[in-house]
Amino acid sequence: MRIRGLAVLVLLAGFMAVSAGTARAFEASGEGGVDILTNYVWRGQNLVNDGMVLQPTLGITTDSGFGMNFWANYVTKKVDDTSGGEIHESGESTETDLTLNYGTSRGKVSLEVGYIHYDLKDVEDTQEVYFTLSYDTFLSPSLTYYHDFDEGNGGFLVASVGHSFGLPREMSLDLGASASYNFDNEIMGVDEDGDEFTDFYNGEVSAALNIPVTKNITIVPKLAYSFPLSNDADDAIEAINDASGTGTEEDVLYGGVGVYFSF
Repeated sequence: MRIRGLAVLVLLAGFMAVSAGTARAFEASGEGGVDILTNYVWRGQNLVNDGMVLQPTLGITTDSGFGMNFWANYVTKKVDDTSGGEIHESGESTETDLTLNYGTSRGKVSLEVGYIHYDLKDVEDTQEVYFTLSYDTFLSPSLTYYHDFDEGNGGFLVASVGHSFGLPREMSLDLGASASYNFDNEIMGVDEDGDEFTDFYNGEVSAALNIPVTKNITIVPKLAYSFPLSNDADDAIEAINDASGTGTEEDVLYGGVGVYFSF
């Protein structure tokens, strides 16, 4: 069954209403916002780069560690494939994701487990489960393993580090880097022989400047650079970029600005 953006918003609204109605039993907090970006880049795949994309998000987390998040991608310009055929209309949603998760910590070690449903336009929807281990120390290292048990039928591993630097006027600069590894996940593309592959996938470096506007509203200019880490990934990302209509190089520099609010 396909999960549409409106249905997900209804689920979130219902979840928040239940949370408010049971405030005596637990407390909940939420965050929402929107990114306005030059490209939609997912795990190194440049899925949209013709016109800006809008990526709204809305999530809630309870004090018991359970959470739910809605995310979507909207194009602002008609997107054609490399042969001139239309892929997306302006203002159309190309993807809607629903994430359910649970997080806990002990000392400096944190664990998060979750489920993601990807509702995709013109291709089959897919589903993943994931877990993240992180350690509260210098560079905040974390390791996340995603397992696609649907269309991809394979795994994807991401190792990341990052650090936040405090700046005047309560601003901060977040710098991050990550590297990924693919485990025969068909969603991540195929090698030059047309087969799923197990190999390094993409690396990414990023920077984001957090600018508080009010106690609950933050503006975040951001910039990132993604690049393939193996020949297999290079072939796979090139083919995916061509199919998505971008026809771009496998390396991609992208960025924009996000506006977020907490409640």
